[in-house]
Amino acid sequence: MSEGSRPADDPSLEVGGALREAIHYLDKHGIEGAARDAGHLMAHVLGVDPSRLILMAHYAMTAKQHDRFRGLVRRRAGREPVSHLTGQRLFYGRRFKVGPDVLDPRPETETLIEAALERPFDTVLDIGVGSGAILITLLAERPAARGVGTELSPQALNVARENARRLGVEERCAFLQGDWFAGVGGQFDLIVSNPPYIAAEEMEGLAPELRHEPRMALTDEGDGLGAYRAIAAGLRAHLAPGGCVLLEIGPTQGGAVSNLLREAGLIDISVLPDLDGRDRVVRGMRGENATETAVNPRKSA
Repeated sequence: MSEGSRPADDPSLEVGGALREAIHYLDKHGIEGAARDAGHLMAHVLGVDPSRLILMAHYAMTAKQHDRFRGLVRRRAGREPVSHLTGQRLFYGRRFKVGPDVLDPRPETETLIEAALERPFDTVLDIGVGSGAILITLLAERPAARGVGTELSPQALNVARENARRLGVEERCAFLQGDWFAGVGGQFDLIVSNPPYIAAEEMEGLAPELRHEPRMALTDEGDGLGAYRAIAAGLRAHLAPGGCVLLEIGPTQGGAVSNLLREAGLIDISVLPDLDGRDRVVRGMRGENATETAVNPRKSA
């Protein structure tokens, strides 16, 4: 950094001074993790890893960098997510492009990834693919696998396609615009989804940051179970015998979603916790004897 390698006459133009000012400002506006957020925004503006900031406390920022940083800090104080401000989110060790058109992938969703990777699979279907974080991660972790992602939002599909290209899996996946299983043919070893599961009546109580995410990715505008009913209805046609389905859920939905999978004829149904101990994923299997499962779903459950 040529201009940014000398001490500034104004301490607020130094990285350390600008960070202190930003942390105080975010704290005053009630932002939890103010130091973390300010550090991520500063690293983004400077184009460095956040771990380097401690070594750059006395480096001078250019006026342009300083103005950009302060602008991002003000937007964060207005509750825009940091990932939207930087345009990226780290998920399972990879950086994904994100923004207001897609649901921001969260660490809790890695519970689903870990569960999926416990089993072999050659084909995977991601329903409501969003940014592509789940599908692309699974394909990146399994270089021989192929996948399909469905998504109603064309804007979200554009983000997913770009992430697939950037992360080197675009030749092994296809993206379809449509609702749930629309346009999907064949059966898959693995079906995954992080669908909208927040009940409409719960939306007003959400954190302000979630107002910057697409509403259709958060709620079904009903009781929060509408997506699971639609997915369960299509499993018999699209989940291969011996295949596995993994659905992310809200922390109180384990029993209801398990029942929907049971009614769809799945077996070995279990609810998996995230690292905080909250119910996070419902897992179900289709019996190896597909004919028996299809004819008498309750017999195998």
